[in-house]
Amino acid sequence: MLKINRILCPIDFSEFSVKAYEYAQSLAWYYRATLLLEHVTESLTPMYPYYAFPSAYIEISQELRTHAEQQLRDFAKTHARGGVLPECSVHDGDVASVILDVADMQAVSLIVMGTHGLRGLDRALLGSVTDKVLRKAQCPVLAVRKPAQDLVTRAGAPDIIPLRRILCCTDFSGQSEEALEYAVSLATEYGGELTLLHVLEGVAESADIEDEIGKAKASLEKRLSLETGKNCKTKTLVRIGSPYQQILELALESQPDLIVMGVRGRNALDLAVFGSTTYRVVQLGPCPVLVVHTQEGKSSRQ
Repeated sequence: MLKINRILCPIDFSEFSVKAYEYAQSLAWYYRATLLLEHVTESLTPMYPYYAFPSAYIEISQELRTHAEQQLRDFAKTHARGGVLPECSVHDGDVASVILDVADMQAVSLIVMGTHGLRGLDRALLGSVTDKVLRKAQCPVLAVRKPAQDLVTRAGAPDIIPLRRILCCTDFSGQSEEALEYAVSLATEYGGELTLLHVLEGVAESADIEDEIGKAKASLEKRLSLETGKNCKTKTLVRIGSPYQQILELALESQPDLIVMGVRGRNALDLAVFGSTTYRVVQLGPCPVLVVHTQEGKSSRQ
């Protein structure tokens, strides 16, 4: 069974951070994982370096760091849920690069972060930090854009966000297989229901639609039977059309608590492939999206 042992939650003290932290605490509680709370302060750069006073900049930087450390501790205390106690740390540097470095050094199993995304498909709207982390992280990333829904907590669990309805999207690729593993694990831990969706795209007019749907549904059920056994409730769905549009339509209809998707990509998770489906679901979906990178899809930082 898949294990999530260490969770990293970057914090910038915005409302998006608050929502991301709620999800991070929930996952830490259910998986009994260590929760790492991280804030990054950007380096001070003198406007006129020839006239700069190094000692003054060092002193100001230290004061800013001390203030950020206290602010992070206060944030963790103010927004504590479920008795989860995080490990807090503050680092200085480029925000996205520091998050990626900390995730690598701490052998993080999962990154949970908020995104300041707005409606639209312009990549700039998702937020440069979230965008870079989603593309280059060596572990799955849970992107939390929408505020948490009012959900009913499972009996016996603390007052933290449960994931009772999980939608996993598959195209039967290796990336999708790994995403399904995470989806099954989450549905099992949370005692939720897992829906496995496949979208038939570009079906020829001469094709027997019912036969194509039947074959796809049989493949879905086979994968679920191999992965889940009797560990969680499951169902399968097959739709026809544009993958991202069908995923979004189903998400709006069924209101899942989480969407799980595998990432395809070559080297740096090229924009065209990432953007065509996964990126749009992250950008436009009504709930958080867990983006799972496979070994083949993981990238260098260049």
